[in-house]
Amino acid sequence: MTTTRKNMKHPPAVLTNAFYAFYDLHRPAYHAFAEARLPAEEARVAVAYLFSLVADNWTSVVNERCPSAWAWERHTQVIARRSGRTTTPAQDISLLHDHLQLSIGQTAALTGTEPATVAALLAAADREAGNRTGRASLWASMIKPVASNEARWRRAFRLRTAAA
Repeated sequence: MTTTRKNMKHPPAVLTNAFYAFYDLHRPAYHAFAEARLPAEEARVAVAYLFSLVADNWTSVVNERCPSAWAWERHTQVIARRSGRTTTPAQDISLLHDHLQLSIGQTAALTGTEPATVAALLAAADREAGNRTGRASLWASMIKPVASNEARWRRAFRLRTAAA
């Protein structure tokens, strides 16, 4: 028996709108994170794959305790697989906070964790690096080089303005 398009049920508009809101809120930061660890084309593919996965599982994702945590876990798995390097949560949080200039609140919302957990992971990154300014060394070897300080500033500025 074949199913025609007329017979297929479409998802309720509320679920569709919720997905697009989730996409609009998270995509800029997910892409910036991926682009910090992967070449530009790989980052684009990784983010597209992630949101395809989220869309395909959207009804079960929204039933999770924290949909952002579910998506972030899958995102870091995709990045690790594509980069060939697994990172710790402290390294990921440090990258978001220090390199991408996200606040603790923005990082918590993006990763689906509590702000206190983000602060604890930043403290763990500090301990691992040995000092407050040394935390950058945790992610410096994992990100691709940026052309200049101005390019880094422009990328951080685009990320902040896109999230606002």
